[in-house]
Amino acid sequence: MRFLRRQFLQLVTGAATLSAASRVVRAQAYPTRTVTIIVPFAPGGGTDVSARVVGEHMSRTLGQQFIVENFPGAGGTTGSIRAMRATPDGYTLEMGHIGTHAVSVWLYPQLAYKPDVDFEPIGLAMETPLLIVARKDFPPRNLAEFIAYVKANSEKLNMAHAGVGSILYSFGLMLNSILGVRPTLVPFNGGGPATSALLGGQVDYMCGATVDVAAHVHAGALKAYAIAADERSPAVPNVPTTMEAGLPEFRAMPWFAMFAPKGTPRPILDKLSDALDKALDDQNVRGRFSDLGGYVPEKVRRGQQALATLVKDEIARWAPIIKTANISR
Repeated sequence: MRFLRRQFLQLVTGAATLSAASRVVRAQAYPTRTVTIIVPFAPGGGTDVSARVVGEHMSRTLGQQFIVENFPGAGGTTGSIRAMRATPDGYTLEMGHIGTHAVSVWLYPQLAYKPDVDFEPIGLAMETPLLIVARKDFPPRNLAEFIAYVKANSEKLNMAHAGVGSILYSFGLMLNSILGVRPTLVPFNGGGPATSALLGGQVDYMCGATVDVAAHVHAGALKAYAIAADERSPAVPNVPTTMEAGLPEFRAMPWFAMFAPKGTPRPILDKLSDALDKALDDQNVRGRFSDLGGYVPEKVRRGQQALATLVKDEIARWAPIIKTANISR
């Protein structure tokens, strides 16, 4: 009986060793097929653009195609849940952001995932300041007039956003809280559709990501009052900062970052982080982001550990903001 037991234990140990060795071999060979990046919003928004730009470069670095699949819904949490539940083998990733991986914790008490627990961080990809924008025929001519007009007419006005939990929603409510106004909130399935509605005059104003609205501001199709950043953006150089224009308390610099499901092997995560880092050093990628008003994070803020720390810090930072603004679900 002892002999049989020893044989059994040897077989189990051998099987475990072979399984571990097999995982190492697979990780070293990764990727051997197409990689999918889940974008939890509709095409055309900042999350979608950042995923496509870095994914294109990562495809060349790693020798396999990186494709984007859009799964909008519930402020980005639908696609995030899908990414969390994917097989942790490196072939399904997510481009999330400050909304899906920080603010959502406080907006959705029954959130099905924990951003700082259920995902493996790969790295920060891009940051982009928000602009206060309105339809082109909105009466106010500058930010001071915008503030006065919105305060006097908020009950008659409509503010677009990209769904509860989205960047446009969270920072839009922050703006409304600062101004002490309550316009009608009109949801859309992403920054792209929200911008289209503003262009069509279906809504009055919104907090728009630079990547979504800069070209339309240039063309005169949208009216921009201020950019919520420390410096003016090369994408919209004629738009003053909120500090210059008289609303210094409103600053909004959302981030976009790449994540993998929990349990993805470390060698695969390291390959992905390295490929993302190479993409962010590429002058063409940097130029494309800059043209859209996006900023590439400095080296010290890239990578897995920096993103893990950022997620934890942002979750903590948004708790009092949501509570003060009284915007919990």
